Amino acid sequence: MKYISTRGQTAPKTFSEVLLMGLAPDGGLMMPEEYPAVSETMLERWRGLSYADLAFEVIRLFATDIPDADLREIINKSYTAEAFGSDDITPVRSLKDGIKIQGLSNGPTLAFKDMAMQFLGNAFEYVLERENRSLNILGATSGDTGSAAEYAMRGKRGIHVFMLSPEGRMSPFQRAQMYSLQDENIVNIAVRGMFDDCQDIIKAVQSDARFKEQYQIGTVNSINFGRIAAQIAYYFAGYFRATENNRETVSFCVPSGNFGNVCAGHIAKQMGLPIRRLIVATNENDVLDQFFKTGAYRPRTTEHTYVTSSPSMDISKASNFERFIFDLTGRDTDQIQALWAEVASGKGFDLHFKLDEIRKEYGFVSAKSTHADRLATIRAVYQDGDGLIDPHTADGVKAARELREPGETVVCLETALPAKFEDTIREALGSSVAVPRPAKLDGLESLPQKVITAPNNAETVKTVIREKLA
Repeated sequence: MKYISTRGQTAPKTFSEVLLMGLAPDGGLMMPEEYPAVSETMLERWRGLSYADLAFEVIRLFATDIPDADLREIINKSYTAEAFGSDDITPVRSLKDGIKIQGLSNGPTLAFKDMAMQFLGNAFEYVLERENRSLNILGATSGDTGSAAEYAMRGKRGIHVFMLSPEGRMSPFQRAQMYSLQDENIVNIAVRGMFDDCQDIIKAVQSDARFKEQYQIGTVNSINFGRIAAQIAYYFAGYFRATENNRETVSFCVPSGNFGNVCAGHIAKQMGLPIRRLIVATNENDVLDQFFKTGAYRPRTTEHTYVTSSPSMDISKASNFERFIFDLTGRDTDQIQALWAEVASGKGFDLHFKLDEIRKEYGFVSAKSTHADRLATIRAVYQDGDGLIDPHTADGVKAARELREPGETVVCLETALPAKFEDTIREALGSSVAVPRPAKLDGLESLPQKVITAPNNAETVKTVIREKLA
């Protein structure tokens, strides 16, 4: 399988090349030339496989340049009971009202990002060793990508991580997870701005071809298709655990910020997984909700992006959205370039004439959740005896309850464990409710922290990279 850019100006690449590349040289995102088709026979054979075996079957369809034996070893190292707490890896449970929650947050950093990052860390190490190369990863996080990437990459041979985060915008737990790491190959940079500013810096650095080549810059953000490939696997796992046979359909509800998580679901559906609908849940930063309701895509500026109690979704420019629009336009690279020129100009674009196709062919619908909504949902789930859920998962449950149709099986993707957002949980339930966390993370916030504070400026970030690698 080869990969092409959504902008059409990059030569086809292999999976390993895409893994180390990040943003395409033409500014687009890399996509498979065509999606692999999954047959009913394959689904029948895959049902009942362990998570690692299922992930191997799915990811090998995309990583065709990596020998099966090597890929299986990478995956077996990535998805272990030791890392994820049990052999289930992604258990599915039901709430009292029948909404199902797929647990994706049992990894080292208690967030769904671990599902892709554990694979990505081992895949990076394999490819770099095979090619005798090193890689300097430049990433951005709104809360969970950073720690998941750093825990997956710490101590890896030939890898440095430079992680941007918006100064003061994450929870104390999220900051402590990242900034307390003292590994020499981990560098945290707090940018005076929002997540979208951090993301813009990454794109600016990635677009500097000379700097990117000289310093071997890659990325772990979801613009890296390696992450998307790993995430596709847990849609198959969720489907199998929520159904009894392959004649059933399932809808997935996905709390959405950068659109990478639900983009993986979109690809799984295009491959042939029996997904009925993809429910996009947003918080107050509802640019995606507005698109799926009206067809108008109007990204907001930093000044008009809200700081909310589900901070990992405080994003107004969803990078992976371009991947879906690429498919929606029939993979018309000229149209993608024109549409994103409109985005760059601040105007955005309007595809209202595509709404019927978006809903019927691709199955997308959406709903918005507010601070009051997520507090009420956390409270309702807890009072029903269904335990604690984090604010982002609460946004998903709220959307699922609002949009679920009679007889529809809805699986809501969990995004993090409640321990990462104690303040919001206590606001919803009161200070007497215990918010459990793994014993190894007790006292996390009191550990010494190491972080560089920087202005919202790509040149400053380049200087930090130069000095670190000098």
